[in-house]
Amino acid sequence: MLSIMRVILSWIVLLVALASSAVRGDDGFLTEPPDYIKECRIAEKDFVNCSTHSIQQLFDKLNDGIPGLTSIKSFDPFFLHRIRISQGNSNAINLKVELANVKITGFGHTNVLESQVFKKDYSWKTIFTLPQMKLQGNYSLFGRILLIPLNGRGQVFLDAENMTVTMHTKTRLYSKGGFTFYNVTNLRVDFKMDGLKSYFSNLFNGNKQLEDSTNKFFNDNWRMLADALYTVITQTIEDILLDVLKKIFHFIPANYFVSDIPTPEQLYGKVAPKPK
Repeated sequence: MLSIMRVILSWIVLLVALASSAVRGDDGFLTEPPDYIKECRIAEKDFVNCSTHSIQQLFDKLNDGIPGLTSIKSFDPFFLHRIRISQGNSNAINLKVELANVKITGFGHTNVLESQVFKKDYSWKTIFTLPQMKLQGNYSLFGRILLIPLNGRGQVFLDAENMTVTMHTKTRLYSKGGFTFYNVTNLRVDFKMDGLKSYFSNLFNGNKQLEDSTNKFFNDNWRMLADALYTVITQTIEDILLDVLKKIFHFIPANYFVSDIPTPEQLYGKVAPKPK
């Protein structure tokens, strides 16, 4: 009986060891290729198609959660503590906006159209669509849109339809544990959409009639509102993706996305420092 228990115990220890062997290091990172990523060779002609498929698989896996990556608590919905924007790009638009306790939904339905990686510096260009992106939270707004003076605090609800987002990402390669990793250093996005529904509560300190007529004006003229809130929307998307991508690419070696990626020494001619 004792020998049987020893055999069972040894199998349990072995299984635990196998389960944990794919992640190691002080920071924790994958040491074996995951099945949810397709490895691609940048030297191959079909690299863009291969990379597009691979990044789509990555976004799909984010919905369920990437095993071992505990720093991303939730991708859809995603939560941001605070966003502050000052925008004055014309005489018609002059806004100061602050959003707090922001909840964003829709990134779980990301559809990747194109994923390019540039051999010169291993920066990326990624194009993807979001059938719907919803934002809700607390707002504080001061300024004007066209001739409408705005000064209010309350709840905001935005519902963007059929967004096409172009993302430009800057990276710096670094080495860790014998692998090459991406350090995502900068990210900017541009977008277009097919519609924007919105609602701002308490726009005029309780004047319900003026609030309702202004909200109706915003929804009837959604393109104008989208232009006014362009910086707010882009920064929201950038804050989400920069946070998520930094964590992903410190956890998953770049070798598993681009199998023939150079080492930092090969690309830069010297050792790239490990990001803090």
